[in-house]
Amino acid sequence: MRFSWAGLYLAPLLVPMIFTAIFCSLQSERSLLGALIVLIPSCIISYGTTIFLFLPSLFVLSLWRPMTGLKTCLLGLVLGALVFVPLTLMDWKSSGPDSGPPEESFWVFFLRWAADPFNALFPVAGLITAGFYWWLGTWRRHSRSSSLTTQGQDK
Repeated sequence: MRFSWAGLYLAPLLVPMIFTAIFCSLQSERSLLGALIVLIPSCIISYGTTIFLFLPSLFVLSLWRPMTGLKTCLLGLVLGALVFVPLTLMDWKSSGPDSGPPEESFWVFFLRWAADPFNALFPVAGLITAGFYWWLGTWRRHSRSSSLTTQGQDK
């Protein structure tokens, strides 16, 4: 699969924007600060995952096999689920009394947090981001190739 700058700029922004819009619609007070508190960490996680996990994984896999939309979406789903682990580790380290060292083991904490249905957001976000990246990459390529074909027919 070819690299897409539009995909890099826009795909990681979609899920944080949707999440922020949902969060702001559920609040009784509409505030810019509340939206930024949700949007900025979401964008940091989304762009970091895309740049440091998704794109290198996509590059390596595309060297090995041709990437299709389904394979790209499955990669996003898996990487979205994997991002949950270090974020849970950060939460676990600050889960003790007064945000100190934890009192329970990581695996007990991890299983309790993984059972929360809200955390299904991570794999779904990875799936949506990967699918949108794929769509932006193929849409731009198809629109260019179709315009080149019509220009060749005019001559």
